[in-house]
Amino acid sequence: MAECNGDFIMENVFIYSDEFQDYHFSPDHPFNQLRVKLAFDLLNKGGFIRESQIRPPRTATDEEIALIHDQEYINAIKQAGEGKLDKQSALQYGIGTEDTPIFANMHEASALLVGGTLTAVDYVLEGKAEHALNLGGGLHHSFKGKASGFCIYNDSSIAIKYMQQKYGLRVMYIDTDAHHGDGVQWSFYDDPTVCTVSIHETGRYLFPGTGAVNERGQGAGYGYSFNVPLDAFTEDESFLYAYRNVMHEIAAYFKPDVILTQNGADAHYYDPLTHLYSTIKIYKEIPKIAHEIAHQYCNGRWIAVGGGGYDIWRVVPRAWSLIWLEMNNIRDVSGMLPLDWIEEWKDKAVVPIAMKWEDPDDMYKPIPRKKEIEEKNYLTVAKSLHIIRNNMKNIIY
Repeated sequence: MAECNGDFIMENVFIYSDEFQDYHFSPDHPFNQLRVKLAFDLLNKGGFIRESQIRPPRTATDEEIALIHDQEYINAIKQAGEGKLDKQSALQYGIGTEDTPIFANMHEASALLVGGTLTAVDYVLEGKAEHALNLGGGLHHSFKGKASGFCIYNDSSIAIKYMQQKYGLRVMYIDTDAHHGDGVQWSFYDDPTVCTVSIHETGRYLFPGTGAVNERGQGAGYGYSFNVPLDAFTEDESFLYAYRNVMHEIAAYFKPDVILTQNGADAHYYDPLTHLYSTIKIYKEIPKIAHEIAHQYCNGRWIAVGGGGYDIWRVVPRAWSLIWLEMNNIRDVSGMLPLDWIEEWKDKAVVPIAMKWEDPDDMYKPIPRKKEIEEKNYLTVAKSLHIIRNNMKNIIY
């Protein structure tokens, strides 16, 4: 929390609704919004969240969604959710695929996730909260007229455009999902008032295959897009070396008015869809540095959303809880998770549920290529820093 004028104290807000789970492709699809409820319940049972901090999401309007997405695409999503879109048309819009199947009322479910992020934005930028968290958001892959990678509407892109138009602010978007934040990057690739930063697993092995260091923006936006692709099997130390070094320098270069962080939890060793070897340790550090940047440059204005994360029983609830704990300056959690949370979910889990805040030290065998991987990442970071410093030399204040 933070004190404002007089005796008034702003509370950080947590955007939540059980209806986030309506964004549901199929029982065996890896994208499962039960993870949002698991994280919320972990915070609740741990006594880390007050009822006064919880806010319901609103549903985004068509006009708000159309800040990024074509109206024709929005109409197609509505038709698909009503069972009225033919298969061939659906495929042209990126839906009806194995990654992004059609489900009932998909427009309504997607618009609620977008509205959750816009709710978070308004609380922070209207001065009603210092920080806001919407774990239902973070769907960073979709484009103007096409769904992609489990994402129908791109709530982060919509939120950034909304912040530009309603509040006139310079936005720094930080994406630590293991998959490149392609949809957001391309939405603002020529815009110098938005700085996108993505630290992710190299696209050499992983969807969406983009996010190279040389993707730097175009036109007026050249020099405002940053990517740090990490080698497969990257571990904590190398991941955090990249994150710490690059993030502070980019913030000093761009000097944002507000930051929006996308907090995918799929860089963890347990995640079934990626090849990075991080532990829960990085998820303590990621929001900590974001928090520092928010207070150094943005008067504390920080909006955070969820993202990827496909081990919902062992990883996501802990990783996402740590964002909220950092927002509220609670940094001393350790040992056993709340016993009533464990009891509530252990028999429902399909793998042995996480029992402690920490990961076991022997979670995986030593990586034979550790030194080689770290050296490759070091060179990637060096290249990124060289780009940032060259950009700074060309700034005319």
